[in-house]
Amino acid sequence: MPEAPSALSDDGSFDENNKKLLQFFENITTNADEVQKKVLNEILSRNAGVEYLQRHGLNGKTDYETFKKIMPVVTYEDLKPDIDRIADGDRSSILCSQPISEFLTSSGTSGGERKLMPTVEEELGRRSLLYSLLMPVMDQFVPDLHKGKGMYFLFIKSEAKTPGGLLARPVLTSYYKSSYFKKRPYDPYTNYTSPNETILCLDSYQSMYSQILCGLCQNTQVLRVGAVFASGFIRAIRFLEKHWPILCNDIKTGSLNPQITDPEVREAVLKILKPNPKLAEFIATECSKESWKGIIPRLWPNTKYVDVIVTGTMSQYIPTLNYYGNDLPLVCTMYASSECYFGINLNPLCKPSEVAYTLIPTMGYFEFLPVAREDEGPEKGNTYDKSDLVDLVDVELGHEYELVVTTYAGLYRYRVGDILKVAGFKNKAPQFHFVCRKNVALSIDSDKTDEVELHEAVVKASIHLLPFEASLTEYTSFADTSAIPGHYVLYWEINKSSETIIPTTVFQDCCLTIEESLNSVYRQCRVSDKSIGPLEIKVVENGTFDKLMDYAISNGASINQYKAPRCVKYAPIIELLNSRVIANYFSPKCPNWVPGHKQWCST
Repeated sequence: MPEAPSALSDDGSFDENNKKLLQFFENITTNADEVQKKVLNEILSRNAGVEYLQRHGLNGKTDYETFKKIMPVVTYEDLKPDIDRIADGDRSSILCSQPISEFLTSSGTSGGERKLMPTVEEELGRRSLLYSLLMPVMDQFVPDLHKGKGMYFLFIKSEAKTPGGLLARPVLTSYYKSSYFKKRPYDPYTNYTSPNETILCLDSYQSMYSQILCGLCQNTQVLRVGAVFASGFIRAIRFLEKHWPILCNDIKTGSLNPQITDPEVREAVLKILKPNPKLAEFIATECSKESWKGIIPRLWPNTKYVDVIVTGTMSQYIPTLNYYGNDLPLVCTMYASSECYFGINLNPLCKPSEVAYTLIPTMGYFEFLPVAREDEGPEKGNTYDKSDLVDLVDVELGHEYELVVTTYAGLYRYRVGDILKVAGFKNKAPQFHFVCRKNVALSIDSDKTDEVELHEAVVKASIHLLPFEASLTEYTSFADTSAIPGHYVLYWEINKSSETIIPTTVFQDCCLTIEESLNSVYRQCRVSDKSIGPLEIKVVENGTFDKLMDYAISNGASINQYKAPRCVKYAPIIELLNSRVIANYFSPKCPNWVPGHKQWCST
């Protein structure tokens, strides 16, 4: 197997370092099939004696054919009893021969439950390798990034301990608190305006305030800005909108606001913060202007791109990012999860709709389960089992698959729940569009509406608001089955730039537009079967989705990982949303539906 460069130069030889890493990537993608089989063999050889593999009859065998024949494809629920044993303190080799070093928690924002993903110490090295590939790729498109800094809003979350004493924390918290991050050698990609102390501060207000302050103080050095998700970056800009007067005062006087009480943060920030009345006046002038259009390049004039995830439902933030960024390129660099880090975007300046991630064959062993989406007619009823799984190099262009992963840390043929579409190939390694999360959907009867379909319908409906100088800030949905028939409920937070009243009929048109945009199964259930009631939009107070995020964070979600859930089922979240409803509207009539697709309603 091609070896990753082990000792990259830290003396400023960026071109040489980049060449080594790009050549490594070229090698592993050219030999993707061979690399994948060696990865699987290595995983099975290391873990040959673990209880889980023995239980399923592998009996120490490490060959590809036996693994394919014997090992089942599983979900989190299948593994939960073993994970619970580890969490409770069982240190025997249950899933992995290496000691489980900690659990990585999934975001868990849709259903209220946070999954625990086992990991081992060496996984930090694999994640670090993926990060090290980002700058060589970016340098091909945006040269001289090493001559400036990145203003990234990065955060950690407090840790929990399982009954058996293992840490349970988000994957980025794990990485940021590791020596790989805290004691990292100089790397232009991780040369941030934010000192480590501000990133590692548990108080989200102090962390956000100090990171923005440091970014403003170094505004001319900033060449790129970003966060993990688009929503997190926009939250930072809105924080700036609210707090720029006191931030300017700090910059003017060179003294740090007393609300920042963390001594390590204060010490780190004060090394950067110096009295600069001219800069403070410049920032105040820009921030006090009526329009914040282009505020990013106005305050950080050398910014070349915005680095955030805008794929999937994060795409709804693209107009807002374009507004604040004055159409700066939106860059999605990598694809990762709590289960495994997967791949990188080799064409980072592409349009958000064209983002495709090349999976890195050394990160884990990847398989792909064909899926048939709801709009594929009778074929949607197809069921697939493990015999249908295909290898990394055998996926077909244009087809959609659910990602299945086997990891060094003890996941075997685990269904990640991500639906990917093959967009192309880098040598022998496929490139994937992220389509959606599987089963993040609304369903009342035989209907199934996934988040992509819902998002497209909401975007189309929200156009009705534009003539009234209003726009949709955020939304989520809920399948309300408290009455018969049940119905879809959408919670909308709306931003208005004028006092113009939006007529009831406009919201009714929004409801109907959404229904008209949904699949024929939904519309048949509405029109013919009468098994679904009229769709409802509930308008909530401004700031509701900030409250929703605060609630999720208070219950263990990570700022880095948090995404506004597109579908909610968790009772306390629904109660919070309902407590802030200021108006509600129903679809005035049934959507159009053409008979003749009754068979599509079969489950």
